[in-house]
Amino acid sequence: MAETLLLSSFSCCYCGGGVKGRNRKSLRTVFSLTAYRQGRTSITPIRPLPDSLDSNFALSSHPSPLTSLGLRYVHPRPAPSPPLAVDSTDHFPQSEGLPEDYEKWDSITAKLSAAANIPFLLLQLPQIILNAQNLLSGNKSALFAVPWLGMLTGLMGNMSLLSYFVKKREKEVVVVQTLGAVSIYVVLCQLAAAEAMPLPHFVATSAVVVIGLILNFLSYFGLVSAPIWRFWEDFITVGGLSVLPQVMWSTFVPHIPNSILPGTVAFVLAIAAVVTARMGKLSEKFVKFMGLVSGWTATLLFMWMPVSQMWTNFLRPENIRGLSASSMLLAMMGNGLMVPRALFVRDFMWFLGSTWAVIFYGYGNIACLYCFNCISKEFFLAATVGLVSWLGMAIWRDSVAYGHLSPLRSIKELVVGRP
Repeated sequence: MAETLLLSSFSCCYCGGGVKGRNRKSLRTVFSLTAYRQGRTSITPIRPLPDSLDSNFALSSHPSPLTSLGLRYVHPRPAPSPPLAVDSTDHFPQSEGLPEDYEKWDSITAKLSAAANIPFLLLQLPQIILNAQNLLSGNKSALFAVPWLGMLTGLMGNMSLLSYFVKKREKEVVVVQTLGAVSIYVVLCQLAAAEAMPLPHFVATSAVVVIGLILNFLSYFGLVSAPIWRFWEDFITVGGLSVLPQVMWSTFVPHIPNSILPGTVAFVLAIAAVVTARMGKLSEKFVKFMGLVSGWTATLLFMWMPVSQMWTNFLRPENIRGLSASSMLLAMMGNGLMVPRALFVRDFMWFLGSTWAVIFYGYGNIACLYCFNCISKEFFLAATVGLVSWLGMAIWRDSVAYGHLSPLRSIKELVVGRP
């Protein structure tokens, strides 16, 4: 079994000397180092070497063709045992036998993320069925109780996170976000049929959803050009930055004046930031930050949902009986199933959004229902024990997969990054 590494990852130095013209140019290449467990090492060029140089030779203490060409090779540190293929996004424990646990937990967390589709689908399905029944019976007025603007905000969040996870190649979560976007769009179609959503808004939304789903599908398989994908990323970045402050402002109306000023100001600033970035007038660090904005704005939109719900519960506690305990439990389960995967891949944004939704949206509303005697004590205790046990298990199991002695090490790596 061999391990393939890039020389640039080690302390390697190539200094040209005594080579001219085409030979010098052709030697400016990247080599791949193949280290075998038997201790034999060889260098194979990715691009062809000059005809005078044999491309398959063994390194030893004797002079090599590289030496005669004025190239110096500095031997890297020995690779850890067992040898494994490593890239910048993977992390394998250094202890013998642990990679098997790592790969096993990798597979399990991916399947758990895929299983999140079940509670999320069950969460939206009752509303779709109820809307269909009201439409078939001619009771269109009942659909006016469903806020199309709130559904549209959720749809935008799903589309932004879909693009984020497409870039990360997390196919299980890509399916979750796709089903979330499609299910919300079905509800919007029902609202448009009942004339509860303005037709121009529905047409524009339909165009964005169709184009967005096609572009994300093509991007996942590498079939979309970079300029088109950048334009889509800029679009969802501007949209997310414009909607987030407006939604946050609207939560506290009528205690504050009803205004579109927050959204308008955010829209102008977002346009200016995107245009400036594309003109190359921003630092590379800021451009990289802009690439993460759409994912963060979508996460913050979903994180704001429990804040808005808690604020409503505080202002009108009598309306809390309208909350469904089973819906809150499904929301807690769906987000909870994605927590282990977010921790495993060390995605702080994903972990924060999922954990926040589990604690403050699902469990937080269950706690409110219990405080107002809307659910039984047994239901509340079962939800509490299940939540604590699940989060504790996820952190402990992650530390085992990575070979850490303390579960807190996993949390530290999640927040500050791996050393």
